[in-house]
Amino acid sequence: MAEIIEMPKLSDTMSTGTLIKWLKKEGDKVAAGDMIAEVETDKATMEVENFEDGVLLKIYAQEGASVPVGGPICAVGEKGEDAPEVDAPDSGDSGSDKDESSKDEEKEEKDEDESKSKGKAEKSQPKKEESDESDESDKSDDSEKSDSSGDDDSGERIKASPLARRMAKDQGLDLSAIKGTGPNGRVIKNDVLKAVEAGTAKKGSASKDSSSAAPAAASAGTAVAGLEDKEIKVSNMRAAIARALVSSKTEAPHFYLQIEVDGAPLAKLRKTLNDKLAGLAPEQGGVKFTVNDLILKAAAEAVRRVPAINRSWKGDKIVQYGQVHLAFGVAVDDGLLTPVIRQADGKGLRQIAAEAKDLIGKARGKKLKPDEMSGSTLTVTNLGMFGISDFYGIINPPNAAILSVGATVKQPVVNEKDEITIGYRMKIGLSGDHRVIDGAVGAQYLSALKEILENPALMLV
Repeated sequence: MAEIIEMPKLSDTMSTGTLIKWLKKEGDKVAAGDMIAEVETDKATMEVENFEDGVLLKIYAQEGASVPVGGPICAVGEKGEDAPEVDAPDSGDSGSDKDESSKDEEKEEKDEDESKSKGKAEKSQPKKEESDESDESDKSDDSEKSDSSGDDDSGERIKASPLARRMAKDQGLDLSAIKGTGPNGRVIKNDVLKAVEAGTAKKGSASKDSSSAAPAAASAGTAVAGLEDKEIKVSNMRAAIARALVSSKTEAPHFYLQIEVDGAPLAKLRKTLNDKLAGLAPEQGGVKFTVNDLILKAAAEAVRRVPAINRSWKGDKIVQYGQVHLAFGVAVDDGLLTPVIRQADGKGLRQIAAEAKDLIGKARGKKLKPDEMSGSTLTVTNLGMFGISDFYGIINPPNAAILSVGATVKQPVVNEKDEITIGYRMKIGLSGDHRVIDGAVGAQYLSALKEILENPALMLV
């Protein structure tokens, strides 16, 4: 008997998922453990696993569809078996937009059919009646022809629904450049939306209507090639990021501290380790460390010295954690993910580096699991690789603090002998939740972190 595969709950806060891409198609053989689709949740884009052996009989949710948790997305069964009938999920448009657009399109189709029927009826009327109607029909034709979005350069009428025609006019699109997918090649709403999204079908600046205005436009400055106005649909993940950060910024009273660190010892240690280990095979202990690996290890080690930084606000109580679950930022196409290294305070540099590399790969490959992105107690974000020298991150709830690591910058410094020499300086910022920790705790933690980074051998014992 065919089994219906439902939208899984891929995160604690997930209520709906957007089906981004099917990895299998109808008729394909599938086995338990196969990944069959990519779904965007409020956390990230993840793959949906199949748990049945058989054939993908039917796909219920098309790409772009928004499906509630527990809603049907496909059916798997034996070859030749009939798939169960279910209600189709909503499309990627919001419900109200979908309903309104559907009504508009249905009305347009109905109006067009009625118009054709009326035209046939008018032809069958006596000559006088035809003459009486001619003035109004001529006015209507002239009115429609005056809309340049409805005619191509040759003056030939373009088949398009009134809604599509109006949308094309509002967006400044050339209807003749839009391929219609409606009946008899008619341009409909979805065709215009696709053209808007693709940035195609823009009206040429050399059109007759706009030729007289060209000099004025040129004098005011022309658009840079490759740049254009567009609207980007808010993804589930981006919406979740927005909600979390707005909540953090408005609910948690942020305070900010910064400390400058001598980055030379850390750079020297990294070079020494990589010179000895990077060239070896993995089975011989070969590994290559990044600056971020060393900072993550140091951040976890510093918590041992100032455990009060490792806290969360719980309304009527403050929780201080006995282990450091260290989150770190990974930039992806649609935002920032924060995978978590569990019990980082009890792990060595080599293990932290290996786990960080694995989590980064999963994040960029859309393979992170919900439990790999939750439960952090402290977060590190690093923009040094982009040349940013100093900044302050927004606290990642429910953490009490987030570290913001800048680039190591080569600059003149004054040494202990009051001599001006060339130094390597790194700025590290801390954003703290004043409900949970005070400035003194933040300062103590940054001081401990500075000592470890300037004497990095301390993190190896």
